[in-house]
Amino acid sequence: MQKLKSLFISTWITLLFVGCGRAIYKLLETNTSNVWYWVLLALAPSAVFFIWLFLASVARTQIATKLLITFSGIASIGLLTQQSHQTEPLFWALIIGLLGSGLYEWWYSSFGKRESAILSLGATLPSLQFMQSDGQPFATEALNKPMLLIFFRGNWCPLCMAQIKEVAIQYQKLADKGVEVMLISPQDQKQSASLSKRFSAPMTFLVDVNNKMAIKLRIQAEDGLPTGLQALGYDSDTVMPTVIMTDQTGKILFADLTDNYRVRPEPDVFLMVFSEAGI
Repeated sequence: MQKLKSLFISTWITLLFVGCGRAIYKLLETNTSNVWYWVLLALAPSAVFFIWLFLASVARTQIATKLLITFSGIASIGLLTQQSHQTEPLFWALIIGLLGSGLYEWWYSSFGKRESAILSLGATLPSLQFMQSDGQPFATEALNKPMLLIFFRGNWCPLCMAQIKEVAIQYQKLADKGVEVMLISPQDQKQSASLSKRFSAPMTFLVDVNNKMAIKLRIQAEDGLPTGLQALGYDSDTVMPTVIMTDQTGKILFADLTDNYRVRPEPDVFLMVFSEAGI
């Protein structure tokens, strides 16, 4: 199933832009049918959404994706009222526009119900071993301080990058509480080192080699990488976005196992949880 999702997202995004180009081309032709206006309305909002996602540093998109379905639905109804017998416009609007946005909202984005007894509140976080971006080993058991661990999918994920940016903005407030901020992904050292240079906050970027710790915590996402990104050096297996907060003894104060990769904790939650724990 995950392999199918991986193929879907890459194929769908590609077809959105191809379809927009096709609609514009047809509209520029003389004596073309106006049904292509409806095709463009069905596809363009989703294409613009992904451009916005990569350029605007957005960490949450729950409302935006529902608007995509609305636009595609309106466009599909408008196209059907034209009583057009052309198959191609129907394919672009109904299949790529309406069906595609529906699958993205209710199927692709969802991880399903996530449960992990290991990460239950009050439990002690097991010892975790990672590699720092400079290649040095790092073990959580060596720390005697509160921890904020954010498992993210990789540099390729715009929502993960937006979440990290939010944490970087409030880093000093967390540091004043003595909190160790750790950002963890299965991507290689070079990619993590490159990411660390984007932020002035001295957060700790860690590599989960072969996703071993994610597997230990049961938060791995096999074949979670969109098809084609392997060419950029990323491994097909990644991690489901997860946030873990502990006190100085390793007791878990908060664990966010989101069931939707587009839904992340608000940044104020981190400071609030530590404050309520007396940290």
